Amino acid sequence: MASLTYDLTLAGLAVGSAAALTGIGLIVTYRATGVLNLAHGAIAMVCAYVMRQFAVEWEWPVPLAAVVTLLVVAPGIGLLLERLVFRPLSVPWPDPARTLVASIGVFVLLVGAAALLWGEGARADAPVLLPDSPWAQLSAVVLLAALVTAVTRWTRFGKQLRAVVDNRALAALGGIDADRVAAAGWAFGSFTAGLTGVLLAPYVRLDPYGLPLLVVEVIAVAVVARMRSLPVAIGAALAIGVAQAQMARLHPSGWAEPLVQAVEANLFVVALLIAALVLPGFGGATAWAAAAAVKVPRPVWLVAGVLLLLPLGFAGTDLQTAIRVPALAVVLLSLVVITGRGGQISLGQAAYAGLGALFTVLLASGRFPGFPELPELVALAAAVVLVAPLGLLTGWPAIRRRGPALALVTLAVGVAVSRFVLAQPYATAGLVVSRPPGLGSDRAYYVVELAVLTCALLAVAALRRGRTGRALAALRDHEEGAQAAGVAVPALKLFAFSSGAALAALGGGLLAMGVRAFDPAAFDPVRGLLWFAAVFVLGADNLLAPLPAAALLVALDAGTRGGVAAVVIGLLAVLVGHGRLRLSAAGPAAGRPRAGRVVARAGALAGAARARSGGPAPPARRARRPAAGGLSAEGLRVAYQGRVVVDGVDLFVAPGRITALVGGNGAGKSTLFHCLCGSLRPEAGRVRLGGVDISRRSPHARTRLGIARTFQQLAVFSSLTVEENVRVGAEQGRHRDTSAVEPVLRLLGLDGPVRRLPAAGLPTGVLRRAELGRALATRPHTLLLDEPTAGLDTAETEALARVLRALAADGTAVLVVEHDLGFLTGLAGTVHVMEAGRLVR
Repeated sequence: MASLTYDLTLAGLAVGSAAALTGIGLIVTYRATGVLNLAHGAIAMVCAYVMRQFAVEWEWPVPLAAVVTLLVVAPGIGLLLERLVFRPLSVPWPDPARTLVASIGVFVLLVGAAALLWGEGARADAPVLLPDSPWAQLSAVVLLAALVTAVTRWTRFGKQLRAVVDNRALAALGGIDADRVAAAGWAFGSFTAGLTGVLLAPYVRLDPYGLPLLVVEVIAVAVVARMRSLPVAIGAALAIGVAQAQMARLHPSGWAEPLVQAVEANLFVVALLIAALVLPGFGGATAWAAAAAVKVPRPVWLVAGVLLLLPLGFAGTDLQTAIRVPALAVVLLSLVVITGRGGQISLGQAAYAGLGALFTVLLASGRFPGFPELPELVALAAAVVLVAPLGLLTGWPAIRRRGPALALVTLAVGVAVSRFVLAQPYATAGLVVSRPPGLGSDRAYYVVELAVLTCALLAVAALRRGRTGRALAALRDHEEGAQAAGVAVPALKLFAFSSGAALAALGGGLLAMGVRAFDPAAFDPVRGLLWFAAVFVLGADNLLAPLPAAALLVALDAGTRGGVAAVVIGLLAVLVGHGRLRLSAAGPAAGRPRAGRVVARAGALAGAARARSGGPAPPARRARRPAAGGLSAEGLRVAYQGRVVVDGVDLFVAPGRITALVGGNGAGKSTLFHCLCGSLRPEAGRVRLGGVDISRRSPHARTRLGIARTFQQLAVFSSLTVEENVRVGAEQGRHRDTSAVEPVLRLLGLDGPVRRLPAAGLPTGVLRRAELGRALATRPHTLLLDEPTAGLDTAETEALARVLRALAADGTAVLVVEHDLGFLTGLAGTVHVMEAGRLVR
């Protein structure tokens, strides 16, 4: 028994060492460049094939083949990727969303290229580099980790690396060659990927799809380490590897046997799923916006319809290929809802399509637990209903995650479903797929598919045009702005992922019945990456994009060698990723007056305001008695990393009055403002509305209570028109009706031709009015404005002052946080001065 334990431990250390190499490479690349390199596994696979080409096909000595592969080819791939793909995406600053899409494109491109060059079949003759001993591999891991640690901590290059990670633009201004540092990071990361592939290839299936996906699974160790700590990544890799090996000692019987066997073979998948779902997301909270909506002219719809009808005239064998297109288009349509309209990265749609296919077959054959045998079309509908709630597996984590962290969650769910359900014999063995009666011929079934696709397109088109579609676009363009408009962001994300899962399940069920077979490989996670890239290339928010994407994927796979579709889509994704995505980025504010000057001038302004009001100054930090509808802060306290930013502040925003909050940079104004808006929860104190504690209410809930806000940095929905921006506030706000849209547009001078223009590219003054209009359309009784004059000229500033006076005269409580003290002169009835987290006047 002791000998078995020892042998299994050694085997686990060998597996864990390879996983640790992946973790080291991913972390170094991420720390040097800010890129979550999902293509790491594809680079490992290519290097393994190159090593085999040298040693087996060309009969080079293994040491020479290893030296050339690991010290020339692997770093060379990294340098080429950095120079041609990722460096342009780092100017003027790193863009996590665009680099993520580019890495997916690289993954797909390399997988397709390998399939073209070396074929899709598995190879079992990969050369062995190191002896079959875990100690050699473990020594290599420890040596690499020690080398990385020494370089990053005690060398000049390490200091430069840390500076680039902290702020690439600032490091470049300081004379550091950020491109050289990033290139070194990519070269080393690709070296570790190559080493991982070369070490794993002799012991696993070497094919263009299996090895890249295996390396993707062990991303878990880097996620556990939060993309930072090498020791944590190595420890996690070794622990999971040993635990996986020790599970071979378990031999349960009955229903537990297939489950334990599945976990034993896929423990890294379990770790990835748990790490992605449970651990806090790494990196910033950067969201991404898909391409803006593309209005499809009617002639294009006509052409698309004609092309889809053409296969009805094909011969039988040709129609067998075409029959897959409408079903796949329905699957891809799910990405239009989630990614194109909702702006949420979803890399696991293949899993939901596979579940739809599997559930359809099980229900139709009477093998689904708790259900009788159902007619095929009824089984398909039931499968859609059963899969839709499973979209919460990705929708629920999406509430707290964005960008790369969300991508990992969706990918982890897709891999887990593939490994534990779709690819398991206990779930799929002996399945027989049939079509509904009367649809045995391909032509008849194709007509039904077209009808389903048409209904799906009409449903998604109606969704995009309606209130929910505008809310999804607002979520995509600016999540915080959507919350401020009253959009219930968590519920909307759950809706997007659930409806996307339902569409994917519908397409998957159609696909299985169409080809009369359930093939787990058709819903492999790599397919999910390929589908995502294909829809993205053709316009994620383009309602017609799924049609050519499906036709392209099916035609290239059927009419050419395997891998052509992946090469074409991957190459296009890399190229399109350079210019298609845009992030909401806020540059530093310019022209701010110094803190001392602000406080001095603000004191005089506060005195003038008190003189106009005819009353004495209210005591510092003491709130007046709240009136009906009044917003008050009572003893608010917020600290960051032990530093108190807001220190026991009391504030009252009175109805029918303009209250100003001024102070120097770092005084705590923005933090206090965020506490009032609900985007930040204070450590102590309360926020009350009319005496009711709303401290735990979310931003969108406060909007629906009648508290509206604007942002210091513009928060507009760039893909929507000016009128639609205002309409979102009316539809999602306090009363959720659109009767306020026209009066608000007239009040702010937006009722002319500008109302129909997309917000993207409009002048700052127009966008400021559109943002204010969205806030006013919620029909608030309390309006919170964060530096509303930023970017406005004199005439626009004066017009804003007139609007605010009119609102206050109508009974609205207005709070203005502002640096432009001239704007507040003669406007604010009460002025509070903030300094060092406290109200001093």
